[in-house]
Amino acid sequence: MVESMIVVELGAEQMEMRSPLRSWKRLSKPRRTEFYLRWSLYLMALFQLPGVLVAAGSAAKDADEHTISAIRVSLLVGLASTLVLLRAYRTALDRYLKRPVGRTRWIATAAGLTVAGSWAVLLLGPSAGGAENPAGPPFTLVVVGYLLVFSFGPACVGLTPGRAALTGLGMLLAVGAAALAAGLDLAMACGFLIAVAVSMAFVGGSCRSFAWLVSVIWELDGAREAQSRLAVAEERLRFSRDLHDVMGRNLTTIALKSELAVQLARRGRPEAAEQMAEVQRIAQESQREVRDVIRGYRTADLHAEAIGARAVLRSADVVCEIDLGERVDELPPPVQSVFGWVIREATTNVLRHSEAGRCLIRLRQEGGRAVLELENDGVPAVPLPSQGSGTGLRGLRERLAAHDGELTVPAAEAGTFRMLATVPLHPGEAPR
Repeated sequence: MVESMIVVELGAEQMEMRSPLRSWKRLSKPRRTEFYLRWSLYLMALFQLPGVLVAAGSAAKDADEHTISAIRVSLLVGLASTLVLLRAYRTALDRYLKRPVGRTRWIATAAGLTVAGSWAVLLLGPSAGGAENPAGPPFTLVVVGYLLVFSFGPACVGLTPGRAALTGLGMLLAVGAAALAAGLDLAMACGFLIAVAVSMAFVGGSCRSFAWLVSVIWELDGAREAQSRLAVAEERLRFSRDLHDVMGRNLTTIALKSELAVQLARRGRPEAAEQMAEVQRIAQESQREVRDVIRGYRTADLHAEAIGARAVLRSADVVCEIDLGERVDELPPPVQSVFGWVIREATTNVLRHSEAGRCLIRLRQEGGRAVLELENDGVPAVPLPSQGSGTGLRGLRERLAAHDGELTVPAAEAGTFRMLATVPLHPGEAPR
């Protein structure tokens, strides 16, 4: 009993350890990309604190009471600035992606805290230009430099380039005034501000490029979805156009002949019966033509569907490998038609329900049966409609069942979807 409890507990721990991995696999590629780039921005905020710690630690050796006070303020400002920057980067990225967020108060808070903290660190630090420290306060300059460089990222991401530049310039001027007030000579202050401005531009540009990459990924995902909807809309338009071309002329003729028959009947002319007979003939012909249109719409040509699937998948950056074999033309027309429908539905599933980069379509014959195999990667780690819960797969099963065929979804490796459509070749139908 105890051993079984231990096994259960170990299994639960393993499930907890694997749960983050399963959660990661459930995310789509755009969400994974955004997660990675978002945390790259968060690291920009976290990188600030180690720099402040190193600078403060180097100044703590043989430091007087005045310097110790400046070190404590530096650590406090660095920690507070890091926490505020984490939220500011989050708000800035959501604002860049045009998501519903509040005002830019977190971006303004990060900039204001940086300026106020820089003033406190510089004024509380050792006085510059004195006999004890003629070169100025290098420890405070390093701390302020870290604060300025990494706190400029949210402004570059969440604001327009012009407003971000004005914000950065305002921060530099405010900190420059604090440096002069702390006793730093003009030449050293100008050199310090120029070096910090270059670093701010580099970090700010990097942060904005991360946000730009996230927006591009989401735009590409939206374009892919729009492409699928456009393909469906084009097919509906084609069907409506064919139906209009077939029925438009016949309905116009029926209306004219019916009106003529009414006029002849009112006059007691025997030709009215001939006109109505002609209307009846045209109506029957129209019924036949409509059936032909519907039959042509519902009949899928195997070669045409294979070529269309390859073109559609390649346009979606999916490498499609198709092997129909050398004896495909010897298959019975009904078998070719139902396999064409399988390819059409499988292509739709690849575009809508996966993020595939590779797709395989192979037709072979074995044991008196024609087998169409379809396989693609990029399947998320969520339950798939493999047992008939999907409308498309259920419809394919019905079509295959009409030819004594079946559709199966055998087990495949993680991230891969595999489907087999088989149709028996009855005596007299098998290719020779």
